[in-house]
Amino acid sequence: MTVVQTETEIPLEGFVGEVFKQLGDAVLEVHQCEARRGIVRIDPRRTVEVAKKMMAMQGSRLATATGIEVRDGIDVLYHWAFEPAGAVVTLKVLARRPELEVDSIADVVFAGNWIEREMHDLLGANFRSHPDMRRLILDDSWPEGVYPLRKDFDQVEDRPPLPPTQSSPDVATDGREGK
Repeated sequence: MTVVQTETEIPLEGFVGEVFKQLGDAVLEVHQCEARRGIVRIDPRRTVEVAKKMMAMQGSRLATATGIEVRDGIDVLYHWAFEPAGAVVTLKVLARRPELEVDSIADVVFAGNWIEREMHDLLGANFRSHPDMRRLILDDSWPEGVYPLRKDFDQVEDRPPLPPTQSSPDVATDGREGK
């Protein structure tokens, strides 16, 4: 069993510690804090507020976001890079079961748009107030409610059949050009 230390047990170090302090009581838990790398869980109700604060910090940019299915839902991890400090801060936001919803940051951080769509396609995370939740990764023929990065996805049983291919009238069935 992994024990998560609280922010009172982990010293807030260096540049990253200063970033965490600026986020105030939106930080629920500090999972790791080193001078140039930190991971915190934030209050899901304050995701947009925290994204605005992160965008306002000098040298910050959303590098990417990832998602992972956990017991209670999907952890959405927003990875922020700070230049020239060379620091990375990861903000963890839990999209709780059964809704698997968290507020979208796409209207605040443009880079969040496509990555949130990817997490929706592949994990089933739902982003409230996202400006465009159309599919991005999966083919339109992929069945609704089937998420290939979920733990219960079976590569053999759950994978839908490939769509039929159309043969070109200019290509013979043996691969030679027709006419």
